[in-house]
Amino acid sequence: MKQLVQAFPTQLQEALIIGQSYRFQTPQKEFKNIVLTGLGGSGIGGSIVQNYVSDKISIPFLVNKDYTLPAFVNENTLVIASSYSGNTEETLSAVNQALKAKATVVCVTSGGKLSDIAKKKNLDCILLPAGMPPRACLGYSLTQVLYILLHFSFIKSDFEKNLKATIKLLSEEEKEIQKQAKSLAKKLIGKTPIIYSSGSFEAVGVRFRQQINENGKMLCWHHVIPEMNHNELVGWRTKDPSRIVIFLRNENDPERVQMRMEINKPVIKKYTPHVIELWSKGKSFFEQVFYIVHLTDWISVYLADLNGVDAMDIEVINNLKNALSKA
Repeated sequence: MKQLVQAFPTQLQEALIIGQSYRFQTPQKEFKNIVLTGLGGSGIGGSIVQNYVSDKISIPFLVNKDYTLPAFVNENTLVIASSYSGNTEETLSAVNQALKAKATVVCVTSGGKLSDIAKKKNLDCILLPAGMPPRACLGYSLTQVLYILLHFSFIKSDFEKNLKATIKLLSEEEKEIQKQAKSLAKKLIGKTPIIYSSGSFEAVGVRFRQQINENGKMLCWHHVIPEMNHNELVGWRTKDPSRIVIFLRNENDPERVQMRMEINKPVIKKYTPHVIELWSKGKSFFEQVFYIVHLTDWISVYLADLNGVDAMDIEVINNLKNALSKA
């Protein structure tokens, strides 16, 4: 897993080449809504893109993480199916529903049943390099979603420039990122991490939680501000030094959100002394997102080392899938 995390900047470069090289057969048309369906490591890229396009696309963009699609999906819907393995049963179920609803379907996968469906139904299908854990392929899958949106004229191509700047930033900061991650992992070991972020950075918080779960083999939770200030803040009532709070910060977060974070810190410190902040670097959305993603990915694999576990191991998930296949 360490090798895969370290190769993330290279993955982004390869992802750009894949996206630039793909030739769509589906013609442009006017859609009334967009649904990206995908789970886990294959779906989190869609959640990050959802945050990115929230102020750029004038039609609804929904990320679906279930077997079923919303009832509004029809011939005016663009459905992006993201399943790295191509065998995610929830995603395959949603794709079959999308086809029955006569939606336009575009697939992102490394193969499997999803690729077979795409060939049979003559769907656009962007193929990714195979043989890796889905959570280690965020750069591949997310970038292809951007190229799909570009093809259908929902966004402009400036994300390419921003991703190239991201690659440069991560490459320059790699040693410092690893050093910081090692230090932070030591602070998290033996504690329950609680991740707070702005709403526009929620997907990054979710990604961090998922990586702590899968790589570090630890439980944690996340919430967003300001919503957290309307409920969870009241739950801070008992001193518990086994909890550690991580605020994900950006210099360009909304001013009122930053004020709330500053007010929240002393409230939380009454109940745990462990409160830290992770500040992003870079100017663009993707520089800031991927700086924190890369840093927190490293934290998760160092946590695996400290916990004495294999970051690659997901036996419990495989057992669940095997049990479902027999049902």
